[in-house]
Amino acid sequence: MATTEDAVKRLHESKPPTTDAATYLTIIEMSLTPEILPSLRDILDDVALTSEIGWDLVEMLIAVPGSEACLERVAHLGNPREVILKVLEVMEKVAAEAEAEEEEDGGEADDEAAKEKDKQDKVPTTQQFVTLCDMLAVLHSRLKVKAPSRFLHMTLDTVYRCYNGAQPAATAAVVELVRSLSGRKRPPLPTRKSSIVMARVSSFEAGDASRSAPDPEASEGSSEEGEAALVQRLLQVFVTCVLEAFVNSNALEWPARLLEFTYPERIVLGRMTQMQAFKDVEDLQARDSLIGQLVSLAGDLGLSKLPSDAIKDAFAASPISTDPLSGELNSEKPEAMRFATGGLAALIAYWMFSTDLFDAQHSIPDLHIFPHHHALLKNFLSDSPQDQIASNPGSVEALLVVGIWLHTQSRLLAADAAPDFMSYHHLLTLMGVFHANPRVRQSAITLAGLVLHAAPEEERLSILEDLLENCMFASLQSCAVSWAKDEIIAARKEKDSSRSSRFATAEGLERLQYALFPDLTHLQDEAQDAEALLEFWAQAWPFQLQVANFAVFIFGDACADMVPAGMAAAVEHRYVEPLLHLAAVLREAEAKDKTPLEAPAAEGGQVMGTLDILTDTLGRVALH
Repeated sequence: MATTEDAVKRLHESKPPTTDAATYLTIIEMSLTPEILPSLRDILDDVALTSEIGWDLVEMLIAVPGSEACLERVAHLGNPREVILKVLEVMEKVAAEAEAEEEEDGGEADDEAAKEKDKQDKVPTTQQFVTLCDMLAVLHSRLKVKAPSRFLHMTLDTVYRCYNGAQPAATAAVVELVRSLSGRKRPPLPTRKSSIVMARVSSFEAGDASRSAPDPEASEGSSEEGEAALVQRLLQVFVTCVLEAFVNSNALEWPARLLEFTYPERIVLGRMTQMQAFKDVEDLQARDSLIGQLVSLAGDLGLSKLPSDAIKDAFAASPISTDPLSGELNSEKPEAMRFATGGLAALIAYWMFSTDLFDAQHSIPDLHIFPHHHALLKNFLSDSPQDQIASNPGSVEALLVVGIWLHTQSRLLAADAAPDFMSYHHLLTLMGVFHANPRVRQSAITLAGLVLHAAPEEERLSILEDLLENCMFASLQSCAVSWAKDEIIAARKEKDSSRSSRFATAEGLERLQYALFPDLTHLQDEAQDAEALLEFWAQAWPFQLQVANFAVFIFGDACADMVPAGMAAAVEHRYVEPLLHLAAVLREAEAKDKTPLEAPAAEGGQVMGTLDILTDTLGRVALH
């Protein structure tokens, strides 16, 4: 077996013109070990050699531990056009490999020892992505062409498609790449208790021209007219794409933290708040630091100076923009390339969020819930809301933060706005149902309740009626019952004031009573056996328990004066008695062991437990 010395000697003796380029590449590949890399790096100081073979070395070296110094020489001395194309090709392959590794990690482990050894012998895919980004920074700084936007567009599109927002090192690499491409350098952000600065040290040094060979195919003269504007727009659009990808890969808990800050009286004592978690947990601090760096980068590129009208137009545009870099760039109209809608929303949300929580200074656009936020939600959720929410969890968080902040700032209606409260409320409740994070769901429901209370009285009644009668989600129907109770309590507090509300009178309760207490007499039919009753209860119990509690409230002494005549008897007949019958049948079936409780929500005896709560609650309803 050849020693390292033998391999190094062979590399020196075989250098072109002793052999041709193809043969020499084969010799390098056959000799390649981490031990020969220092000698190979010295060999690559030969500008003519590296210019000829450098682009072929990228894929050969990228996964080899310790190869960064060699790739650094390729970036500084290779043909920039050829090497850029090769770097982008390799980056796509690395991204595909990383995706395959994630799928393997989530599947069956066939040979864990072999896989682990293979990983140890290779540079991790995230680090490969970082190194390739470093190379691109150097290569683009060397490129001398009349239309740099063409190469930049291709580069940014590929980097975005290969970027994994869940990897902090990948985000830090992208930030540094954009700073290099834009020619803007920013000093490291000051540390604060709530953040960690993800500092990176790179040996590639894109701005050091003394270490680089000139572009062998350089175009003479200055860039074409308008190129500066095209490059600027491309970088801005790219940052919105990265922002969108980052927030969708990292739970930032913006809505929960903003609500904790805005309504501290609602915090449950003894439970760690999300505000505290992001101050104490290092990984969460790092997320705050990285999103802060992305937002600072966006500001450096001019996005902080976007006029309000441009932001309003972007939010009103339909369909939303999800992958703008994949489109063509209009050289005569750079602004035709749209920002990523989710990324722009995340940027605005961060400005609002950090203004409150971090006392940051941002110029926040002149937005209102109606029409601007409503239009944004409508466009974002117009096609397949459930899929949109599931695939864009961070963008949904951003949308909620914008809504919460606008509400707390009393920015409800813009001049001449024609609000559609029911439509807007419906969009909020979709987020309250379909988002995977329970804290985000609760934030959506909280905002929905606040907006409901801000709506005109007739619209409030219509929204509640619609939810109670037509909603297919028992959890949302339960919220509607709570909202109805809140409206009654608020109206009765103002009963003696000059402001009159139907929620404080029999008229309002009469309007809602058949939606709140539907006719359930069919549950008493002989055809409804225990199995059918169990299926009904397993689906409806969250709503029905909430209604039972509402009955205790509304038929109590405090509200006795607003209950319409005859309502108590009617509710007892059509609602209370059927539910008590259901409870009795299911208890009897359980006692006789005739009906195994295997329906949804029946695990752990939950069905019987909720029946006990139901009968106890209905027993406290003062119907006589």
